[in-house]
Amino acid sequence: MLKKKIYNQLTLTFIAALLIVACGGETIDPETAIQTSVAETVAAQPPIIITETPAATQFPTQTPFALPTLGTPISLLSPTAPANPNSKAECAKASLQSETVVDGKIFKPGEQFTKTWYITNTSACVWDTTYKIVFWDGDILGGGYVYQLPQVTAPGQTVPISLVLTTPTTPGTYRSEWKLQTPDNINFGVGVYQAAFYTEIVVADLTTTTAIAYDITSASLVITRDPKTGCQPANIVYTANVTITTNGPLKVKYRIYQQDGNNGNSYKFELTEAGVYTNSDHVWKLGRAASQNSNRWMQIVIVEPFYREYPQVPFEFYCP
Repeated sequence: MLKKKIYNQLTLTFIAALLIVACGGETIDPETAIQTSVAETVAAQPPIIITETPAATQFPTQTPFALPTLGTPISLLSPTAPANPNSKAECAKASLQSETVVDGKIFKPGEQFTKTWYITNTSACVWDTTYKIVFWDGDILGGGYVYQLPQVTAPGQTVPISLVLTTPTTPGTYRSEWKLQTPDNINFGVGVYQAAFYTEIVVADLTTTTAIAYDITSASLVITRDPKTGCQPANIVYTANVTITTNGPLKVKYRIYQQDGNNGNSYKFELTEAGVYTNSDHVWKLGRAASQNSNRWMQIVIVEPFYREYPQVPFEFYCP
């Protein structure tokens, strides 16, 4: 647009110059006249501000962010959850072999006694003395709540765990339960069910208690067969394995009754304190010609110092 205006202005100026010359005026150099006219024309124009629109900045095309894929939630009980590499869970396996102080033993109020459990390490770990014996339930019987394992115990070895306990001053029956504990605080007991090992006692005022206070706390009969299988030799021997426990000094007379009426001789024993009596003298022999069935049984019957019958224990006799 500006160039067009300048061009038109120059054309008019040139024509005017020609007219002046034609009219006898002062001779003007056409080129000078054109330059002068252009300068005046430009000077007369208002300043023109040219605003350039900057080119838009080009950003590289980007792929939109994708939402992360959520994984499957891990259950705390899931077997695929990562295990603690320092866990001693596999070391928490034990079995009870035997113990002292029979259950139901009678003590005087405030009497001190030592209870020992013989516990076998059935794990593949070595138990060191950082393992503990912890009170689990019942009555603590004057003991502490936590004890150190008394010795290092390798797999398959048996450790005696002895606690010095004190009976309460109030008469009654008391039970004190205990468990073991790994260094990472996993509590465990004995056997498949991780049962607590315990002691159960009776507290009585023995100055006023008659002799009948001492009693048989348990009587068991286990029948074994010899041979265990087969029918040789000619006679199959069934043995009555008797275990009788008392809670104090006691004289006992008992018999083994049989299903066939052959009750045999009576047996006598005396315990000077609470304890366990065992006997395997009573046997029942059956020949191959005997009737074969599962109706046979044997039974413990206490004769003295009182009369008491225990449940019949059945067994089978088959010899094909």
